[in-house]
Amino acid sequence: MLSALTHLALEVKYLDRARDFYTEQLGLQPVEAGEREVVFEVGETALVLRRPDGVPRGGLHVHYAFATGADAYETWDARLSSLPTVAFDFGASRSLYVDDPDDHCVEVGTVADTDTDDLVGVFELVLEVESLDDAIERYQALGFEVVDRGDDRRRVRLRGPMDLELWEPQLGIADARGGVHVDAGFATADPAAAAEAVAPGAPVEAVDGGVRVRDADGHVLTFVEEADGPPATR
Repeated sequence: MLSALTHLALEVKYLDRARDFYTEQLGLQPVEAGEREVVFEVGETALVLRRPDGVPRGGLHVHYAFATGADAYETWDARLSSLPTVAFDFGASRSLYVDDPDDHCVEVGTVADTDTDDLVGVFELVLEVESLDDAIERYQALGFEVVDRGDDRRRVRLRGPMDLELWEPQLGIADARGGVHVDAGFATADPAAAAEAVAPGAPVEAVDGGVRVRDADGHVLTFVEEADGPPATR
């Protein structure tokens, strides 16, 4: 039902400080900058840094993952060497975890089938949920498929246009937490059907190119028609 993660919004206290982290440490360049938001483009996803002075807010302590080239680990290890990082070897890929200035846990993973050292997209997003079983059912209705379940933690991994992890409240690798009131957007052929699937009966707000809805865990999800590109993030 979904074809792309079109945006992910993070709540930040100070835009200048957050923007400097993403430009200086991660090499991203803003495509939009205002008094409330700074927007970067990473592959097909708009990464939005947003001050908490309106709704929807950005997510709190969001854990998400950027994809980079399969051979780029040493480059990123050197690039982030001045910051506290946690390294993890998954066998088929390796990742570095670093906290941004607002306590979002940013992962850089060598999962992209390319020789670039750049960040080429967002391949994982973690949502905190109250009930894992209920949340799985909602996101399966959007077409996500369960690919992994935690043996020692209350978590499940689903696969769709990117990987979605659902966690009941807990700490993960690098003491990351699942995001609270995450604001994310997706492209789909039928925005209204997607909103009804993930949040049956919930109020639906019309936005430029699609609709916005809040799920049972308070996450704000925007669905836009595939041909229309990224949704409105305000």
